[in-house]
Amino acid sequence: MKYVLLFGDTKERARQWEAMPEAQREAAYAPINQWFEKYGKNVTGGHELQPERTATTVKFTNGKPVVTDGPFIEGKETIGGYAEVTVADLDEALEMAKAWPTGGPVEVRPIIDRGEPQR
Repeated sequence: MKYVLLFGDTKERARQWEAMPEAQREAAYAPINQWFEKYGKNVTGGHELQPERTATTVKFTNGKPVVTDGPFIEGKETIGGYAEVTVADLDEALEMAKAWPTGGPVEVRPIIDRGEPQR
C-alpha cells in the first residue's frame, strides 16, 4: 500500500529552524538523515518544502481563478515536507510516522491508485 507522510511543525519552530546557523541546522538534520537511512527502502518519493512564505495559491471565485501570495490554509502549523512510502499496511506506515525524530506531527494519508503504471 502507498501512503504519504506529511511532516508538520509549528510556524514558530519553522521560523527558528530557518534562523539557525548553518552548522547547527546540519547537526539538527542528523536524526532526520538517520530516519531516512532506516526507512529508505520504503520511501519512493518526497521532498522537503520551501517555507510557506514562498507559496502561491490559486483559488476560484465564481469559477474564475484568483492568484494570491501565501498558503491556502492559515493556521498555527505548517507542512515542511513529505515522503511517499510503500508499506504492507497502515500499521507499518504508522510505525514509520511514530519514529519521525523532529517531534512535529506527521499526518499519514493513503494514496488513491487510479491505475497509474507502477515504477
